[in-house]
Amino acid sequence: MILRTYTRERWDDLVCAVNAVQNQTLNPAEIIIVVDHNPALQVNVQQRFPDVVVIDNHGPRGSSGAWNSGVAVASQPFLAFTDDDAEAQPDWLERLSECFEHPNVIGAGGSIEPYWLGGRPAWFPPEFTWVVGCTYPGMPQARAAVRNFIGCNMAFRREVFEKNSFPQGMGHVGGRPSGCDETEFCIRLKEHFPQGVLLFEPRARVRHKIPPARTTWRYFLKRCYLEGGSKARLCRHVGFHKGTATERSYLLRILTKGLLHKFHRALFTREWAGIAQASAVFCGLAAAAVGYISVTCRQVFTSSVEI
Repeated sequence: MILRTYTRERWDDLVCAVNAVQNQTLNPAEIIIVVDHNPALQVNVQQRFPDVVVIDNHGPRGSSGAWNSGVAVASQPFLAFTDDDAEAQPDWLERLSECFEHPNVIGAGGSIEPYWLGGRPAWFPPEFTWVVGCTYPGMPQARAAVRNFIGCNMAFRREVFEKNSFPQGMGHVGGRPSGCDETEFCIRLKEHFPQGVLLFEPRARVRHKIPPARTTWRYFLKRCYLEGGSKARLCRHVGFHKGTATERSYLLRILTKGLLHKFHRALFTREWAGIAQASAVFCGLAAAAVGYISVTCRQVFTSSVEI
């Protein structure tokens, strides 16, 4: 089990996260805490948790470097990943491990439930819980194959890392809300293991803590913008079709249905929440589109200059 942490500001959350994985119904054979370029924090973690493996991120700062560092020292046949602000439910590892009973399953992931520390804003649309790194409407309600997992709730067979690693230059760096490194990794795994299955098990649950700072309009729009940019970088790695397959389906099936419902509420019930959520959906999509176009243009310009 590999857990990433980077700041002393999340100390209480880290303690809860480690306690949660130490008290699983399926006892983890090893717990590796990767401290992301914070020597003082690493000393604190080693003193607080003498029975776990505590290492520094030996790669570039960010989620990919931390995960790769953890993989490098891990010895177990199955490696599960979570974060310092995610609290695993007691049967989390047991549920994930059950997925690997089928030999074709190369990776497993589960649901991520938002834990709103300051309450969920009325304007925040459920369809956008991915903004705070959580499971969103439209994801499977029962076991199903998926394109990719979300980083704080995923596991893989050890052998997939023999010729694969998480990509550098993508993913979360410190508190910067960007990502797609786990998405790129999962897409690449499917290319290397065409018969392999990435299995989503919704009963393998973690609670992701959402502080009040992540429930503001400013954070919401910034996160949408950065996600759009992350998708542009992802598409450059894996192509537009693979990089946006899940998102196009989500846009057509879930957001369209959600918008119609919110407009109905706004028109016939005059509910402020429906109007606010519909506005948030429009603004979020616009911010993501601007982020995607902005990064794509920069990539095209950079490529032309290099030529």
